[in-house]
Amino acid sequence: MCLSHAYGTPPSPAEAANVLHRAIDIGYTMLDSAALYGFGNNETLLGNALKDRRQEYVLTSKCGMFKNAQGVREIDGRPETLRRTCEDSLRRLQTEVIDLYYLHRWDKRLPLEDQIGTLGDLVSEGKVRTIGLSEVSAATIRRAHAVHPLTAIQTEYSLWTRNAEVAVLDTCRELGIAFVAFSPIARGFLSDAPPDPAALPPKDIRLGMPRFQGNHWPHNLSLLPPVRDLAREQGCTVAQLALAWVLARGEHVVPIPGTTRVDHLEENAAASGVRLSPGTIARLDAIINPATVSGARYNDATLPEIDTEEIPA
Repeated sequence: MCLSHAYGTPPSPAEAANVLHRAIDIGYTMLDSAALYGFGNNETLLGNALKDRRQEYVLTSKCGMFKNAQGVREIDGRPETLRRTCEDSLRRLQTEVIDLYYLHRWDKRLPLEDQIGTLGDLVSEGKVRTIGLSEVSAATIRRAHAVHPLTAIQTEYSLWTRNAEVAVLDTCRELGIAFVAFSPIARGFLSDAPPDPAALPPKDIRLGMPRFQGNHWPHNLSLLPPVRDLAREQGCTVAQLALAWVLARGEHVVPIPGTTRVDHLEENAAASGVRLSPGTIARLDAIINPATVSGARYNDATLPEIDTEEIPA
C-alpha cells in the first residue's frame, strides 16, 4: 500500500520497482495489493514491475472498496461491482489469476452471503484461486466460511492493536484459516525512528488516527524506552522485535510489513531469525497492551466501516 498511497510521499515507479524486486530476491513470498491502493496505481505498479516474475510469489489483491463516479472512496459490495473490479485488477496486474482475493470491506448494506457467493463464483471461473475477508469479526468469518471456504483473514494486528485476540485469532486457528496481520509495526510507531506527526504530509492517513493525535501521541511515545531496552537485549531493532512478537502468536499468523525503502525491507526480513522466549513476550505484553496504549486505532468516521470486535480505548 505505502508504495502508492497512505503513508508519507510514495516513491517513484522506478524506486518502487526496485523495492519489489529486492523483496523477491531476498525471499519475500507474498505481495499484498488492492484496487483501492492509489485507485489502481498499485496494481499497475506490480503488473509492470513483476510481470516476468509472476510465478515467484503469491499475489493477493482486494475488491469491495474503490472510488465512485465522483472519484470518492466508497465501499460497494454489489456483485456487478465486485466482478468489474476483479476484471480491472487482472488487467492492471497483467495476470490471468489472482492467488488470494479479499473482500476489502463487507458492504453492510447488502447480504454478506451474496458478496461471498460472488467471490466464490470468481474462484469457479478460474479468475481467483482462493478468497478472504478483511477487518471482520469472528461471527462474520463463520458466516462467510459456511458459504465458501476462506483461505485468509486480514486484520490490523500488532503489540498496540490486539482486537484480533478477542476471538478472530482463535477462530482462524480452529477453521484452518491463515491470519494475515497488517500494520504489524504499528504504522511505524514500533521502530527505532517512530514518525513525527507534525512532519507528516497532509494526506498521510496517520494524521486522522487518534493514537497519533493530541495527548495520545506523547503518552504512546513514553511506552517505547523499555521496548528499546528489550530490543537491545535481543540484539535486534524495535521493528524486528515487534515482528518477532507477531510471528510468535501462531503458525497460522502471517505479518505483512509495508515499506518504501530497501533497508527497511531487509531489516523486516531479518526478523524471521529473531526468537523470543516466553519471558520476553510476557515483558513486551506488560509494556504495550490495550490498557497502556492511548487512543482508538481509527477515528469515529472510520470505525463504523469495519466489523471487528473493538477493544475500548
